[in-house]
Amino acid sequence: MAEQLDEEEEQIIDFAIQRSLQDSGLPLCTKWSTMETSSNDNQMILAAIDQGDMATLKALHGQRKAFTETDRRGWLPFHRASVQPNAEILETVLLALHELSMEEVTADGETALTLATQAGLLENVKMLLQHGASPHNTNSKNESPLQLAVKVNSYDMVLELILGGAFVEQVCLKKWTATHEAAKVGCADILMLLLRHGGKVTARDGHGVTPLGIAAEYGHADILEILIENGGDVTAQATNGDTVLYDATGSGNLDCILLLLRHGANPNVPSFAFQLPIHRAAYEGHYLALKTLIPITTKKAIRESGMSPVHSAADGGHAICLNYLIEKGFDVNSLLGDHISSNYSDMRKTALYFAVCNGDVTCAEMLLEAGAKPDLDPLLCLLVAVRASHYELVRLLLAHGANVNCFFTAISNTMFPTALQYCLHDEIMFRLLLNNGYHVESCFQCEHNFCIQTESYTTTDDTCSYFNKVTFCDFISVRWLKHLAGWLVRILLDYVVHVPICPKLQKILQMQNEWPEICDILRNPRHLKHLCRLVIRKRISLRRLNNPRFMSEFPFPPALKNYLIYKEYNLYGQMEI
Repeated sequence: MAEQLDEEEEQIIDFAIQRSLQDSGLPLCTKWSTMETSSNDNQMILAAIDQGDMATLKALHGQRKAFTETDRRGWLPFHRASVQPNAEILETVLLALHELSMEEVTADGETALTLATQAGLLENVKMLLQHGASPHNTNSKNESPLQLAVKVNSYDMVLELILGGAFVEQVCLKKWTATHEAAKVGCADILMLLLRHGGKVTARDGHGVTPLGIAAEYGHADILEILIENGGDVTAQATNGDTVLYDATGSGNLDCILLLLRHGANPNVPSFAFQLPIHRAAYEGHYLALKTLIPITTKKAIRESGMSPVHSAADGGHAICLNYLIEKGFDVNSLLGDHISSNYSDMRKTALYFAVCNGDVTCAEMLLEAGAKPDLDPLLCLLVAVRASHYELVRLLLAHGANVNCFFTAISNTMFPTALQYCLHDEIMFRLLLNNGYHVESCFQCEHNFCIQTESYTTTDDTCSYFNKVTFCDFISVRWLKHLAGWLVRILLDYVVHVPICPKLQKILQMQNEWPEICDILRNPRHLKHLCRLVIRKRISLRRLNNPRFMSEFPFPPALKNYLIYKEYNLYGQMEI
């Protein structure tokens, strides 16, 4: 996470620098003008630098102007020479032009010294310092040569720059010091060198993170120990409240975690986002870190954070950590605190919701088997799974008691259960809901009194219940759904005896190809076995009907059980086979 933020921050910094230079009207390259077409002498110089041709370079010493021409990148010949492995080439180029200040920059804001340092060329760095290059001048990201030398993990270059006068505590745009960089790289020798020359273990970057936090984040236990021995504060918190122990937990390095705990780090201190180290361990899937933190993290700290590590493990999709938390007795039905839940637009509450949103069948099944309730969130897990067309999650949720006839009225208050709205184009999902007890009759209830095909009437009491609710006939009559009406109604009729078709719905159906078949079904008696199936299904609760274990033990012949559960219409089951 920190690496991703650093990359994003670097991109923003680069963009800001470019815009700043453009707005101020300053050139993006050196003070030397770029030639539209480089001279022949310049081309010969560049070729000689690339080929390591000393004789040609010496022969061209008199062509001073050619040594001041820049290429399209804004590089002078001495910039190109600074990244060549032969230091004699660089020296030859430098002797050819005494007008150079040694601090000319490329279009990208790099000096010759920063280029040589990034290339890891020690002799070139020495040569540039001897010719007066400043160890303090930075590149466009405000990175000093010393920081760049640490980044490439070169002890000798770091020493050479320090002896050349480099300031150890010089910061870049992110207020990152060479000590921070050494903690990230993980080189103990470089770190000790920096500390001997004034590096501070308490220095904070732009996010308030100390070198201790960086070493912990990147899992360098040896660096961490050196910093602690030199006065590093294990209780330090960054600007966002992240502790050093929280950073160490993110790396998953158990040695770092144990070292910090031995020196007094507190696992019960949350970040300003109410995150504890145990949450980080569960989210990142660091099993050993989680095992270490569970016994020393208090229930009070977890409760006050407003979030269970079960939520974190489910959100991170780490089944091993989730299973361990369940074994240790953590409540799978723990709800997010309001201050956490309000950060999500769907106001989610449960760990199961995280698993369903992630499409994580393994974690969802684990939670359900451990007793997770599927109906505790404002937006029910079943509706999320239906909308995502995740058949296996829908099957799992229904098998563990999810209410197929649930309503979500925040968007539209319908007479029929909400799930149907999310699968109008998906017969597999549509059948899956219907087979598991969707209340089909509610799709044929409306305020239109006279029903032509069945010659049935609705009462005044029925009409009152439709007030301010969207009926199926109104819902399906919109222009972009009309073409689905015949197909939907035909499927719905497989799950009812006789239903009233109101004038409004009939008018739509008459324009559909399925209308003749619908008329035939409505005007003729239904098969006896179909009627018996509906009667028996009404005698069995939905929870039992949708439970495969219960149905497998039901004292009916297999053929009859298959007929009761509409196996002939189980398109998802057929697809699995």
